[in-house]
Amino acid sequence: MRFNEDWKDFEVLDAGDGEKLERWGKVYLLRPDPQVIWPAETKLDKFKDLNAHYHRSSSGGGKWKIIKPMPEEWCVSWKNLKFKIKPMGFKHTGLFPEQAVNWATMIDLIKNAKRPISVLNLFGYTGGATVACASAGASVCHVDSAKAMVERCKENIKLSGLESAQVRYIIDDCRKFVEREIKRGKKYDAIIMDPPSYGRGTNGEVWKLEDNLFEFVKLCDGVLSDNPLFVLINSYTTGLGAIVMEMVLNKAISKKGNCTSYEVCLPIKQGGYLPCGNSAILTFDK
Repeated sequence: MRFNEDWKDFEVLDAGDGEKLERWGKVYLLRPDPQVIWPAETKLDKFKDLNAHYHRSSSGGGKWKIIKPMPEEWCVSWKNLKFKIKPMGFKHTGLFPEQAVNWATMIDLIKNAKRPISVLNLFGYTGGATVACASAGASVCHVDSAKAMVERCKENIKLSGLESAQVRYIIDDCRKFVEREIKRGKKYDAIIMDPPSYGRGTNGEVWKLEDNLFEFVKLCDGVLSDNPLFVLINSYTTGLGAIVMEMVLNKAISKKGNCTSYEVCLPIKQGGYLPCGNSAILTFDK
């Protein structure tokens, strides 16, 4: 289990009855979390400072219920980096704060490499990892199929004062982009991927993590440089354990390195930890 304690603008206050109570700067949100199967000790929806509560719909999806006035969007900081937060559909806010544990690891690896590092961030979402790697001095290629998410990444880069960083923004299907990069002979020193559990491509292609992850990682081996730094996979799919991803990395990546896998968590202020998925990272000698 790994977690990062450098957050000042975010914390999980409490969790129970399938929900988590969080503070995002000065805004308090209550959101569903399927892994919270234990009972709450207090009524979380009665928290006196609660701003918004996301309610799931029995027919799928859901919506935010505003309890107290709150900004439509605002910023939070992690160390010297800034990220825009905005409650969106399907309970999201535009940031996964538990990933700070991976951001910190990647920043250290890039800085300690003491050489130029090129990073490929696949399924990059709003760019938490892109911002972190760019802040460490890496050049980053950020890829996501959703234009709105790529635009948010650009905003986060600007908010963090990294406008001069070498960041390439790509709106594309990740598999198709990697296939084209292989044909072009493009190589990267580090690869990050946070693939969805399930998805459909523009031509109806079906992505299911358990069925497609190994072949996708094997495909990505084709864009890994001859002097790589790391390959990192993160997954929120509960059925895909940390050791599974470690085995995938060890078998799909041709260059051998040191692989570590772990559960990613967030500390809960009232006690205990909130499970937030699994990660595995393959590192190589500098």
